[in-house]
Order: sequence, then structure tokens, then C-alpha cells
Amino acid sequence: MKLPNRYGSVTKLSGNRRRPWIIKEGISGKQKVIGYAETKGAALAILASYNQNPWDIKTDKITLKELYELWLEKRAVKLGKSNQAVLKSAYKHCSRLSSMKYIEIKSYHMQDTIDECGRGASTQATIKSLWVHLDKFALELDIVQKRYSDILTSETPPETTKEIFTDKEVNRLWENKNLPWVDSVLFLLYTGFRISEMINLKIEKVDLEEQTMTGGTKTAAGKNRIVPIHSKILDIVKKRYSQSKGGYLFEHEGKRLKDGAYRKIWSNIMDTLKMNHTPHECRHTFRSRLDSAGANKVCIDRIMGHKSRDTGERVYTHKNIDELKLNIEKITK
Repeated sequence: MKLPNRYGSVTKLSGNRRRPWIIKEGISGKQKVIGYAETKGAALAILASYNQNPWDIKTDKITLKELYELWLEKRAVKLGKSNQAVLKSAYKHCSRLSSMKYIEIKSYHMQDTIDECGRGASTQATIKSLWVHLDKFALELDIVQKRYSDILTSETPPETTKEIFTDKEVNRLWENKNLPWVDSVLFLLYTGFRISEMINLKIEKVDLEEQTMTGGTKTAAGKNRIVPIHSKILDIVKKRYSQSKGGYLFEHEGKRLKDGAYRKIWSNIMDTLKMNHTPHECRHTFRSRLDSAGANKVCIDRIMGHKSRDTGERVYTHKNIDELKLNIEKITK
């Protein structure tokens, strides 16, 4: 008989044992052992009993703090580390309700934690997200019968505009390419890399003979993607490659460059050259220039690390690497 998903498992161990049947729970996803039994029937009975109340909680008495800590242990571990970190930070704004029974927390209590946090749209949205996670968990455990988090509101994030670099600005960068770190701006403009992708790029991932780089972050389509080295920045890459001491293409004093340090460098460059751009606008400029040059959409998605409906399996053959090179060279200005 097949047991339901996340119900747990009952398995017979080998050898001559007094209690050969091992019982594992399936709720946490870690298959923790919860006991042993002499027969399969006894093992199934133990598992059924466990699933009636797997964490031995009193649904009418559990507090916000207790539910939150249980959620951290059982559910938050499945989230990414950065997501866990921001949700833990959001709990600080809810902690004044920590001793309150969760079953007694209403929508206006939750809304107050958002409205009175004194922070902007991003933090408010994270607090709301935490309540959604906790409500979903509480519903799963039959602590509540409805999710008040569904009606919570937070500030709308301000609209952001991305300004691409003009041709004049790109020319100004080339005219000043010998100024410290201006080469990094040009590198971003001709690769479409994010800051994190640039500063984490190791020289072992740079193939000067094939004139390609392998790097990337974020999504499955973005990781370990091949980006051709545009002919205009080949000398920049070669120079950085030869100067590397710590194994990274872009280094500060022979060590991996940190994000915060680079943002200060970026700010100084923008002040010196009288520009007003964010590093991420290099990525927008790169895509815009490829579009304007008539580059193949699938190639653009591959180079940028975006998922495309038309790419199929992301297999890099000599043929499609040559196609990527052909398309990136369409940026001629």
C-alpha cells in the first residue's frame, strides 16, 4: 500500500532484530526517525498516531513566538538563505505580539505591524509576506480556519525608471578608459553581467583562446552561461587576467572585490565623469543595444541568462557559441 505524500514511511531493516520495522516522519522533509516496531501493522499504527499531531502542539494555546519558531524549524529551511534572512528581520516588527495566542491574532493586529513599522514599501511587503507564511502554516496545522493575511495591505513600491547609457556617454567612457576602474564599467556594458557576476568571475572561467567567459547567477538559465568576450573589451579582459593575483578577473589589492567596495568605486566614476547611472543600467543598456542592432532574440536571452521559450535545452555547441559571438559583435558603437 502506497502511503500519501509527506505522510512518512515504514521500512523493514535487515538482520535479526527485535523491532525490525523503522518509522520515519515525512512532514519536515528530512525523514526523521520517530520509532521502531515489531510488526508492520504496529509501525503503521505509530505513524498514523504521529500524523494526528506530529509536533505535539496545542492549537488553541500556541503563541505567535512558538508558531514562528516551529515555522523556522520546519518550513523556513526550505527557503533560500537571503529570503530566510529578510523574513527573520521582519519578525522583529511583529515581536510585540509574540506572547499572544496565534488563534487570537486578527487582521488588524497584523496590519498594525505593517503600518507602524516606520519603514518603506520593501520592509512592509516583507512583513506582509511573513504573515502569509505563518498563516499558511497555521492553516496547515488546523490552528486557524481562515487566513487574515490575505487582506493585508502595504505601500506600493515607487516606480523606478532605468536610464540606459547614451552613445555620448559610452564614448566618454572609452575616452577615459585609462582612469581607474572605468574599464569595469565598459566590461559591464559589453557583457550584460550583474555586479555580483563580475566580481565573482574567476580567471579559470575566462577562456582567452576561445574568447568566452562562463559565469552567472540567479536562475538556472543564468548560472554557468557562456558569454562571448566582445572584441572591444578583449584587451581589458586580457589586462585584468594578467594582473590577477587572487584568481578573480576584477580584484582589489589582490583579493576578491566586495560588492560594497565596488559601489563606492562606481559612485566615484559617475561623479568624475558627470554621469548618473546605476550599475544595473549597464545591463539594460547592453540588452537595448543588442535589440537595436537586430540581434537574435534567443541569443540575447542566452547571453543575458534569461529563460526563453525558444531555447530548448541549454546546450552550448560550437555552432551556437559561434552564433552568440556573431550576435554580440552586432554592438559596434
